[in-house]
Formats: sequence, structure tokens, C-alpha cells
Amino acid sequence: MSLRIATFNVENLMNRFDYSGFRNQLRQDRTLALFEIRNEAEYRLLEQARTIAHADDTRQLTALAIAAARADIFCLQEVDNLEALNAFEYGYLFKMIGQGYRQKYTTSGNDSRGIDVAVMLRAETAHGQPIEFVRMTSHAHITYADFDLHTPELEALGEASHERIFRRDCLEIDLTVAGKPLTIYSVHFKSMGSPRNGMDGREATMPIRMAEAQAVRRIIEDRFGKDHAGDKRWVICGDLNDYRERVLVSGDTEGGFRFDPAQEAQSCVNVLLAGGFSENIVERRPELDRWTLYHTRGPDERHLCQLDYILLSPALARRNALAIPDIVRGGQPWRTPFPPGQEVDRYPRTGWDRPKASDHCPVAVTLDIA
Repeated sequence: MSLRIATFNVENLMNRFDYSGFRNQLRQDRTLALFEIRNEAEYRLLEQARTIAHADDTRQLTALAIAAARADIFCLQEVDNLEALNAFEYGYLFKMIGQGYRQKYTTSGNDSRGIDVAVMLRAETAHGQPIEFVRMTSHAHITYADFDLHTPELEALGEASHERIFRRDCLEIDLTVAGKPLTIYSVHFKSMGSPRNGMDGREATMPIRMAEAQAVRRIIEDRFGKDHAGDKRWVICGDLNDYRERVLVSGDTEGGFRFDPAQEAQSCVNVLLAGGFSENIVERRPELDRWTLYHTRGPDERHLCQLDYILLSPALARRNALAIPDIVRGGQPWRTPFPPGQEVDRYPRTGWDRPKASDHCPVAVTLDIA
């Protein structure tokens, strides 16, 4: 009995306009920065026009990437609300795949922009086994003090012990698939952001992601028992905004690119893998072929890395020892350099930088959960 599950950061699937760029240039789209805008009222009109003009191509590409993943269950990140998700499915996904993800679940998390995690389900697997929702539990309310996770490093970042750990949520979804229980933990950890305090963005924000990872592990161990969690069927899916390794990119299109793998000494992902707690099955792919995002701040800072994860419990990992996940890259923009042999056909109308399906790639895997 097989089930196909996927994770995808859909990049700002929103049904409202964000006008914060009028006062905060860091949030102002580069298109509007080209023009002289006299007042906020004019800015709002132009931002509406810009957003609408870009949205249709973007969401067609997002839908193509989701359709290509062929998953029965999708864990999504950066979803505004159920209304936005329903509108996207009806207007875009339905035209490609027909009746699809009729069950959708999300809660309001802690993100200041209102982007949340969500899970959408088919009524049954591709082989006809019913997928039934049992319950949903939000953990957005948990504080550092609740789990005794407050540290001096967090204090230095201005994080008080009474504040909430998760920047969005750890959304716990209990399902049965043909009567077999499965628990999904849908997450989206703290973003790296820009350099600050003499550190790069990843290093500066690492203490928050470390706490988030420790909290996810604690939630699972409290639920199933520390000595028995490995025997249960559960999966952690989402954008962890961190990597254990990356592929450094150098060179250019004229002289050719070079791709050099590099290991990281520290990562919040290690918290969830330590002691065999879970397995990152994307690491079953070749070293240069594990990336789900291309990061660049210019020619001197470019790398490919894995930010999107499907972490299996030991029981599921053993049961699926030969399962290798797929990474859907057809929605990547043309600026993304692909290591030799990995090139794919981009979807129609994909741009140099945008439109694109997302800055992330969907990750999908077929699991035997019998």
C-alpha cells in the first residue's frame, strides 16, 4: 500500500496586498523602485497593479510544479489562509488535474506577515486507498519557557523566555490511510535573513531554528514516548530554512560553472537526525543532486542547498529503505545554474528571475505504509 507525500514552499500564496514597502524599502518590490511615487495612495494603486500582473503567470507555474509532484498529500508553506488556497486550487490546480485536494487544513501561526503552513489531502491515494483526517493540533502557542529551551544566545537576539518558539507553527495532522495511522508534522522554521551584528544571516538566526528543531523533537517524543517514537509512523515535512551541506557555485555562463560541495559544522537539521531520531531521505540522492533552492546575493555569494525536507521516523525509513525522493525543478527560473546532467525543461513562460513556480522546489516521495 503506497502513499505519495510532498512538501513545497509556494512563496507568498496570498489573497491580500502588502503595502509595507512604502515605508520599508527592504520590502519594496524592485519594479516600483524604478519609478517616482509621490504618495502612499499612488503607491497602493501601483502595488495592486504590480501584484495582479505578476500573479497569474506565477500561480500557473506553481500549479504545474504541484501537478508534476503527483502527491496524495501536500505540506505547504507560505499560505495566507484557506480562502487563498481554495481560490488557487479552483482557478489553477483544477484546470490541470481535475478533482484533487478537497481536504485542506491550516491554522493562524505566529508569522508577522501572516504566512502559515498548510496541509492538503486527496480523498484517496492514487491506488484507491482512503485518506481520512483524524485530528489537527497546533503548537504555535508553545514558549521557550514551556520547554525549558531559553538560552543566552536567544536572550542576545532579544528573544524573551515567555515568547513563542515557532515562527509559524508545528502543525500536527493525524490521518489514517486505508486504516493505517500516520502523523504529519508540517513546519516552516525561522528564515535566515540578512547579515547582522558581524555575522551572516544564517549564523545570526541559528539559535531560533535550533530551538524550533528541539521543540519539534520534544513534541514527537512527548506524543509517542521517548523510547517508542522510532517505532511509529510519522513524518516531518517542511522548509527548515537551514542546510547540512551546500554546493558552492562559481564561474559563469561563458566560461562554465563549477560546483563544489561543502559540509556545514552546525545545522538545526542535526537536532532532528541525532541518535537516529529521523532520517533525511533526500540524502539518499547523489551529493550534488540534493538541492531544493538556489541562493545568490551576487557573483561572490552563490550556492545550491537543501532547505526543504521530508524526515521519516525510523520505522518508516526502515520500511522504505529503497525509496528515493523526487525533486521537481521545472519551475526554477533560468538564472538557476544546474550541475551537469541535472538540466530539466522549464515550464512555459518561466522567466530569468520571475515568473517562477517558487524560489523552492517541491520534494515528493512514495512510501509504503502497510
